[in-house]
Amino acid sequence: MASPAAPASPQAYADAVAAAVRAAAAYYADGATPLGDDEYDALVRAIEAYEREHPDEVLPESPTGKVAGGAAVGDVPHSVPMLSLDNVFSAEELESWAAGLERRLGRPVAAWCVEPKLDGLAIAARYRAGRLTRVLTRGDGLAGEDITAAADAVLGLPDRLAEPVDVELRGEVLLTHEQFEQANAVRTAHGATPFAHPRSGAAGTLRAKDRAYRVELTFFAYDALGLPGLDHAELLVRLAALGAHTAAGTAAAPRRCATLAEAQQRIDEIAGLRAALPFGIDGVVVKADAVADQEAAGSGSRAPRWAVARKLQAQHQVTRLLGVEWNVGRTGIIAPRAVLEPVVIDGVTVTYATLHNPADIERRGLMIGDQVFVYRAGDVIPRVEAPLVDQRTGAEQPIAFPEVCPRCGDAIDTSEQRWRCVRGRACQAVASVIYAAGRDQLDIEGLGGTRAVQLVEAGLVADLADLFTLTREQLLTLERMGDTSADNLLAAIETARSRPLNRVFCALGIRGTGRTMSRRIAAHFGSMAAIRAADAEALAGVDGIGAEKAAVIVTELVDVAALLDRLAAQGVGAAVTEPTAPAATSADGGSAATDGTAAGPLAGQSVVVTGSMTGALAELSRNAMNELIERAGGKASSSVSKRTTLLVAGEKAGSKRAKAEELGVAVMTPEEFAALVADQLG
Repeated sequence: MASPAAPASPQAYADAVAAAVRAAAAYYADGATPLGDDEYDALVRAIEAYEREHPDEVLPESPTGKVAGGAAVGDVPHSVPMLSLDNVFSAEELESWAAGLERRLGRPVAAWCVEPKLDGLAIAARYRAGRLTRVLTRGDGLAGEDITAAADAVLGLPDRLAEPVDVELRGEVLLTHEQFEQANAVRTAHGATPFAHPRSGAAGTLRAKDRAYRVELTFFAYDALGLPGLDHAELLVRLAALGAHTAAGTAAAPRRCATLAEAQQRIDEIAGLRAALPFGIDGVVVKADAVADQEAAGSGSRAPRWAVARKLQAQHQVTRLLGVEWNVGRTGIIAPRAVLEPVVIDGVTVTYATLHNPADIERRGLMIGDQVFVYRAGDVIPRVEAPLVDQRTGAEQPIAFPEVCPRCGDAIDTSEQRWRCVRGRACQAVASVIYAAGRDQLDIEGLGGTRAVQLVEAGLVADLADLFTLTREQLLTLERMGDTSADNLLAAIETARSRPLNRVFCALGIRGTGRTMSRRIAAHFGSMAAIRAADAEALAGVDGIGAEKAAVIVTELVDVAALLDRLAAQGVGAAVTEPTAPAATSADGGSAATDGTAAGPLAGQSVVVTGSMTGALAELSRNAMNELIERAGGKASSSVSKRTTLLVAGEKAGSKRAKAEELGVAVMTPEEFAALVADQLG
């Protein structure tokens, strides 16, 4: 990251200092800062640049050189100052910092320890004879706030340690992604506004008093006072043995590295894992591991000289909500989408973000013109989290909800959280036809967007079943449809008539299903007739379908019953296979499902595919790869977890490979995997 330019004048410098002070005050009060992390970092670096050029003009309120930017306060003194960390923003800056540390030591650093920089609030937890006696925030580094009353809601911060030692644990308290969602559900149920993002939630929860509800948080220890003589990696092991929660059990576990090159490699690994972690990180911390190196380097007034934070691009940013668009999906679902003032998040310019449904808008209390926090992690679609209510000017306007379907003008069914046009799929016939004809569904070559629009607008096609009644004469009435094109399209439709059951079921676009779930449903029941006859209890027996999703699928199947009758009359979806879970009669005369065991070289295996495939697998789509896995008796999955047994890693495998190696999951190349499933591939 290039260094930001210094303010051009004394007034510009004073304005920058004032903006940084306001942002820091909001950040350390409740996390609701008007600036994103990247913006704040850039602002402080610009202030530092001006102060280097004009040392006689430094304002006393400047945030530079101060713990928490000088914004946080406290009234309980720390036994040893609780410092911040200096930041670097690139591999080159990290190398420069490390070289400076080694010059100060007069020798190479013995080893480095690399660990995630958790995005929460730093605390100090004091234990006497192994019992927790007091918990403090970092405050200004010299004194903090007493938040002992909140300790019972912090997971990983034990009331009693495994040994009766006098020690002060230092670490981070945060809301995991799951805790954040739970916290906002609880808050809104009690009439409170949702937290803007996990850090603001942690800050507000630790300082809250007399709430009518409980919000759980999580503690991660990263340091301690009272356990002298241990190198940093050894100290973390000791903390875990005492019963404190550390990052050791996560994919981003702290690691001792012999060289700076190894440390940089671990930084890249943790950055790659960022989207998959169950909590937020805003960087990676690099520390001199040896206690001798730490003692020799010492500390400045604000930060230790032996540790630095390698900051990552922010995944949260603040921008303005300019409007809300209401789009109708292929099943008639009416989905709101936020229109944003463009903002760069994690290297990507974001102009739109999901709002899920009308209830989500109301729960978050959003208004047009609000300054809002926007979150993006990895390849996940950006989402609006919450407005900065304190930043409102009075010019904000309520979000207008549609009274009729935005596409066709018909009525809206508002009985569920996700609103839907009463015409359902008929409202978006073009989208439904395009989806059904797609490569991973019926794969009807020649039936793209333009042709689908022609067919629907000409009144020849209203739904999927109409495709199989088309005649050559009808097609020739379309613009730019010649004899050859008509014959080719009819041939492709005829081929689609005999597609496997899973592809036909997927082409229906049933809510709650997709390509993977369609394969599982088709394999489980073996025929379209058996699927249609299944009740919610039977559908819930399919791997990955719970009671809630099963009920939705049953309702959807009733909704498309007439369509399914017409498809059956055309011989579409008529394939019958041996079900993996044949119906069995229960003691009460009802039906029950019993899972069979799939045979094949991948029987009992959970397989994830990542990266670009090569060799015999090079031409296969990801959906085709998943079908291959299931033909070979395995279960295809999209994410690596403790249940994953095999990862097929192609070129540019990225974070999934790193996570698999962390978990000890077997890894194969595409060529090795192709050899294993050669019979099914053929």
